[in-house]
Amino acid sequence: MELRFTKMNGAGNDFVVIDNRSGEFPLDKPAIARLCDRHRGIGADGLLAVETAAGPADFRMRYYNADGGEAEMCGNGARCFARFAARLMPSHPATVDFETMAGKISAALEGDLVSLDMGKPHGHRPAQTLEAAGQKLSVHFINTGVPHAVVFFADIEPLDIPSLGSAIRHHAAFAPKGTNANFVQVLGPGLLAIRTYERGVEGETLACGTGVCAAALIHAAENSAPSPVAVQVRGGDTLRVDFTRAADGSFESARLTGPADFVFEGVVSL
Repeated sequence: MELRFTKMNGAGNDFVVIDNRSGEFPLDKPAIARLCDRHRGIGADGLLAVETAAGPADFRMRYYNADGGEAEMCGNGARCFARFAARLMPSHPATVDFETMAGKISAALEGDLVSLDMGKPHGHRPAQTLEAAGQKLSVHFINTGVPHAVVFFADIEPLDIPSLGSAIRHHAAFAPKGTNANFVQVLGPGLLAIRTYERGVEGETLACGTGVCAAALIHAAENSAPSPVAVQVRGGDTLRVDFTRAADGSFESARLTGPADFVFEGVVSL
């Protein structure tokens, strides 16, 4: 079987993107893992599949991590999905609505940039002290479509992300599914830098959109920072997070804006 694909990246987070509205491609874990393998496949942090929507949306987005496991949502992936999906529509619209396991997403296309309505964050927990990789850390938590732990450091450059990230990702506090782990440095008013260990990739990635949202929201909650918050990712881009808050301080909405780029197209034999 031959599969036509497009390679895309969102702020350095890279994806294999396919049109699977016909349902012909078998979305099994081994096949996806092979495609995402950087030595024996195309190479990517994950795979995005366009499917027919079940309800009143333009499409359905399926997202799979590099290990082949399906995840509820991916912010950088959703931006790439929106640009790819818009090309499948005759009118090439400025907005695309699509279903995800985390709920319906609305994306606005602004040239190479895509702005995503990330919905209402939930599960926000106050910081708890956890022991990970031999350190006692103050760890925050919020779900921005997928679960995210957030830890602040004065300097994130010297951190051993594989060790710290894995320890938090598999910590009993986040059992049974685990969490993504984000390490954040405050650079100035409304400006953060972030490094992320992604669940499913099982390593550091150049960017994580839902992680960027999590870091911005936790920063806002802890420091009364106003919207928007800018976040510099490992890939070199700066993403923007806009948000609204209720009277009780909880977050009502979050919007993520950043790049989504086409890299190349090809055909691979399965």
